[in-house]
Amino acid sequence: GFSDTRQAARRYFKNDTHSIVAKTLQLLAARGEVEEGAPSYAIDRYKLLDVNAGTTGGAGGDA
Repeated sequence: GFSDTRQAARRYFKNDTHSIVAKTLQLLAARGEVEEGAPSYAIDRYKLLDVNAGTTGGAGGDA
């Protein structure tokens, strides 16, 4: 499930580095500041639809 690891939970809630970058690209594309396909490329490149592909947020702190 999405909460098996901290990384998976962050990906599920779109609170990981790659998800934030993809959202930023989406906003910039809407303003015409980056290519229209940039957000889709990031989503595919970092497998943002796969919660188990998350790689950020695994270190430090109490959960």
